[in-house]
Amino acid sequence: MDFPQIDPVMLDLGFLQIHWYGMMYVIGFASALLLLKRRASQGRSPWSAARVDDLIFYCVLGVIVGGRVGYVLFYNASEFLADPLMLLRIWQGGMSFHGGLLGVAVAVMVFARVSGSPLWTVADHVAWVTPIGLAAGRIGNFINAELWGRVTDVPWGVVFPGGGALARHPSQLYEFFGEGLLLFVLLTLYWRRPRPAGSVAALFLIGYAVARITVEFFREPDAHIGFLAADWITMGQVLSAPMLLSGIALWFYSRRKAVAI
Repeated sequence: MDFPQIDPVMLDLGFLQIHWYGMMYVIGFASALLLLKRRASQGRSPWSAARVDDLIFYCVLGVIVGGRVGYVLFYNASEFLADPLMLLRIWQGGMSFHGGLLGVAVAVMVFARVSGSPLWTVADHVAWVTPIGLAAGRIGNFINAELWGRVTDVPWGVVFPGGGALARHPSQLYEFFGEGLLLFVLLTLYWRRPRPAGSVAALFLIGYAVARITVEFFREPDAHIGFLAADWITMGQVLSAPMLLSGIALWFYSRRKAVAI
């Protein structure tokens, strides 16, 4: 099927353009804020609504700074070395989930220290709402017709602008369902009753890594990187492998802790 004609610019005011991709970030953070505030109002988190505002603020900084730095270092190191100022040109695009994850990890540690909250309690709350932001971001990728999949003959293949005349896997939508919607449902069902601190974050790391590694078999590698080895190993898989191992280690570590949340 042909790619649906979706204008990446959601609203053009002449002096200001609001893009769908940027709006997806707003939707993701707003949804996380509402969900965490609702949990706080139910007495299921240790913070007030005002503290939740602070937590989301820290995470926003972590996503933006970490995502940009990660994209530059993981995917465009050579361009960065030739032009270091490209790091600051965020409006030209380029964000990395794995870099954003590292940025959020730092934000979680800082917030835990500043607020006096247990580290793994903060990590669990942030991990729970992260798939909502991931789902919104993948819809933004689809609207932008970027990060498409490999050539395919499946009935739902899409002919993307700039992707040639052949249909490709809509891998952005695979990621929307896998690392976004389904992972959020899994974490929500798991957290319906108190769990050991750190176990929700562990399940997120495992779930995301499995979803991302799987989808990479259908996603077209970045043109300037290609396959890293064996004509099938991609940068996304390499970066997700430590997440999987860390998630498994954290899962067993959390089993040793008392049920706290």
